[in-house]
Amino acid sequence: MFHTPQVVLFTKRIDAAAAFYRAIGFAEVFREPAQGKPAHVDLELDGYRIGLATVRSAREDHWLEPVASGQRAVVVLWTDDVDAGWARLVELGARPVHEPQPWLDHLRIGWLADLDGHLIQVVQEVPGNRRDDAGGPATPAG
Repeated sequence: MFHTPQVVLFTKRIDAAAAFYRAIGFAEVFREPAQGKPAHVDLELDGYRIGLATVRSAREDHWLEPVASGQRAVVVLWTDDVDAGWARLVELGARPVHEPQPWLDHLRIGWLADLDGHLIQVVQEVPGNRRDDAGGPATPAG
């Protein structure tokens, strides 16, 4: 059901954090937005991917209250069915944070907290989603 685990680290200094990971050998494989100051950057090394996300993006784009100091991480679980995966995690005792919904133009994501309160993001690639004209959450295309 799940595949391609990834950890996302919250950061206040995304450019510096991305430069640090590139300096130790990670290659940048994703940046949002593609131009200008990023809110999210993914880097990969030997098939392992980490993400860097700004605290601001976590608050404004995903309605979270990330810890701004100390250990800041999210377990990301990619799946082919985000709704079924999200429901399964709830069955296993995870606490719902935000139900799955479209995000950007190609993703559907849901948020939960594990038994210790650590965030889990369940993500599915979904072609045909788009962000609404007002810049709010994405809505299904069509």
